[in-house]
Amino acid sequence: MPKIMICGRGGSGKSTLVTLLARALAERGKVLVVDTDESNLGLHKMLGLSTPAMTLMGCLGGKPAVREKLLAPLQKKGDENTGFFADGLNLASLPPECTGGEWPLRFLRIGKIERSLEGCACPMGAVARSFLKQLRVDQDEWVLVDTEAGVEHFGRGVVEGVDLVVMVVDPSHEAVLLAERARALAAGVGKEFVAVLNKVDTGTESFLRRELSEKGIPVRGAFGFSPEIMEANLTGNPLPAGNYREQVKELLATWMN
Repeated sequence: MPKIMICGRGGSGKSTLVTLLARALAERGKVLVVDTDESNLGLHKMLGLSTPAMTLMGCLGGKPAVREKLLAPLQKKGDENTGFFADGLNLASLPPECTGGEWPLRFLRIGKIERSLEGCACPMGAVARSFLKQLRVDQDEWVLVDTEAGVEHFGRGVVEGVDLVVMVVDPSHEAVLLAERARALAAGVGKEFVAVLNKVDTGTESFLRRELSEKGIPVRGAFGFSPEIMEANLTGNPLPAGNYREQVKELLATWMN
């Protein structure tokens, strides 16, 4: 599963899971973490990486240039052409100004809301969709996609460019409802869908596994609440991954076997 999209409700721990997975996969090959959330600002700190000099949309000329490219074919042909990238796009061909860190782990941001009244984030969704669909991933390379909260990335078509959808479910009824909706949306485009529980104890893990099982949602891992991760998130320090290293390896084994 070379391209994995991580989704969930706000505060469920999407970025935490992305960070833990990225650290583990970087021991096996190259990992690109793609931030498609136009409002998330601290993912690079969780990863312990530098901020890229530019967003990917900035490398394409910014939102005006992207919007113009989107509108041109609509005016001429009546269809949408989101071919922003040349053929042969792969990890080696990524513009260095758009990626932070060094291999085996690098970080890319699709785009961010920079100014009030600049308009919606739909052009960023179009760039993310095109990028993930066109990006070619070789053996021992992975792409982890950190999405915005909720299910908007399904509506934007970002899901088309990934191989696996992972839903982070924390102990809340809203998270269960959202997982059920996301599973149906993933099935609509033929994508494999699994859930990972987060911030659970023995009681809440058992309850969530039962609830999700009744809805036909497979659970592929569970993580308890971590004071160390909470402190790192509070202070803006890289996440301590050591305590969960074996758990993450077991989780990855269920996807790769």
